[in-house]
Amino acid sequence: MGSRVIARKPHNPGRPIAWDQRLLLSVSLIVPLAGLLLFFVYPLFLVARRSFETADGSYGLGNYIQVLSQSDMLSVVSNSVLMSGATTLLCLVLGFAIAYALQRTTIRGRWLIKGALILPLLAPSLVQALGLIFLLGRNGVANKFLGLDIQIYGFWGLLLSNSLYALPQAVMIIEASLRNSDARYYDAAEIMGASGWRRFLDITLPNAKFGLISAAFVVFTVTITDFGNAAVIGGDFRVLATEIYAQVVGQMNFNVGAVVGMILLLPTLVSVYIERVSSQKQFGGGSESSIPVTPGFVPSRDYPLGALVYLASAVSISIVAIVVYVSFVKLWPYRLDFTLANYNITMAGGYAPLQTTLWVSLTAAVVGVVLLFGLALAQRSLPRNLAKLIYLLAVLPVGVPGLVLGLSYVFSFNVADSVIGLLYGSALLIAFCNFYHYHSQGFLTMVTGLRAVPAALEETITSMGGSAFRGIRDAVVPYMLPTLVAVFFFLFMRSMVTLSAVIFLISPELSVAAVSVMRLEQAGFITQAAAFSTCIILTVLVSMGAMKLVMGLLARRTPKAA
Repeated sequence: MGSRVIARKPHNPGRPIAWDQRLLLSVSLIVPLAGLLLFFVYPLFLVARRSFETADGSYGLGNYIQVLSQSDMLSVVSNSVLMSGATTLLCLVLGFAIAYALQRTTIRGRWLIKGALILPLLAPSLVQALGLIFLLGRNGVANKFLGLDIQIYGFWGLLLSNSLYALPQAVMIIEASLRNSDARYYDAAEIMGASGWRRFLDITLPNAKFGLISAAFVVFTVTITDFGNAAVIGGDFRVLATEIYAQVVGQMNFNVGAVVGMILLLPTLVSVYIERVSSQKQFGGGSESSIPVTPGFVPSRDYPLGALVYLASAVSISIVAIVVYVSFVKLWPYRLDFTLANYNITMAGGYAPLQTTLWVSLTAAVVGVVLLFGLALAQRSLPRNLAKLIYLLAVLPVGVPGLVLGLSYVFSFNVADSVIGLLYGSALLIAFCNFYHYHSQGFLTMVTGLRAVPAALEETITSMGGSAFRGIRDAVVPYMLPTLVAVFFFLFMRSMVTLSAVIFLISPELSVAAVSVMRLEQAGFITQAAAFSTCIILTVLVSMGAMKLVMGLLARRTPKAA
């Protein structure tokens, strides 16, 4: 969400809009907009209202006074900000170094490095915590086999697991900003006698600063709202995410849970605002005529950065590898005999949650692609001011933590004698929750893809007597196929591994894969938790392979704009 999107002007505004085009525009706008109002705006309104509702049914600041007057609440808030701030700082430093190494050095094996770094995104966040426990926990490799005495639970363990999970996202954002640099600036600076360090300070860092700001926003948001890592490895280090869960599930105190949710919402919205302001001030670092920077070999730079990148890749691989390995041992760490018994999972609903997750993810992806395509299509044809309003509403979900969104669904749909109440406790509601949790990213991708469609082609079909639907089918969709597939797999894969957004929506009869991993770990069945995690990773890997295959086929068939 780095740059502003300006709505496309209606085609031939002087010509009356045909009835079929008006109908298509209306449906494309009304249906997605109704979904946003029902599954995003309305639930958030109820959370805000519930936070002001007191025990006697009146409204006031009593809940806020109660929460803020608790001696430990300030500690919980400061813990969350401290953890997210420390994680953000660590990920920015490491992320920039790794991204710079990938873009500006001659290190080898880039495909392997990128594959290793993306591994944390293929599983629920708590898998990072699980892997760290196997490596550094009381019965982990370091303590059991190397004789070390490492206390992994608490602040340092949570910092490591959060950083491992957020680092790939920071690397991808910063790498994109470095990729857009123009080699001509560096050539000019070199001709003027600027040293390599001077070029780095005067050209590289200024061009990458907005990428760094965007990365900071993403990392801070992800870590302050993450529940999985904090629940598994946080120990006594309490944060807002676990506090909401404790209030709602542990004490059934929904009003206080709503207050904590609103508190959690504030720093996230502030970070969104900062990112949006910075993106609006961003000047174009690259252009269509820019010349990519060709890296040269500098031993004093490439060797240290190469060592750092390989070390980070090794750690990422080790975390996933130890989880997969433990899934095949009889009893970690006492009986390391090979066995497949761990995959005979009967606890936590067996493999039914994995099947539910597959159905939920497919539903979220299919519904999401249709609604996002319709909304992006309608938004480009609206008047400028209305288009800006729709755009703002469409990207607003990115600032809402998954825990807050999930809690809002409890208030909205857990109602008797109501039509919308029929959705509560269903896999369909979880699918909607996952979709609107990642609505913003999908919408921005869809808008970007739609801007690449030549306007003249669609108008030509319409002027030749073709219907508006035919114009979409024959002109827009062929150009948009790679974007449609990319959004589909993005929604599918994120829905497969998300935990925080759905933790309040599961029940004894209905659960999802990430929750099953958490339940198995909390019950002490760590080898089965590792086995279930391995199944999730394998499913997402197969999905990524399918996406690569489909994208490759579409790349050869998609028409190119003139």
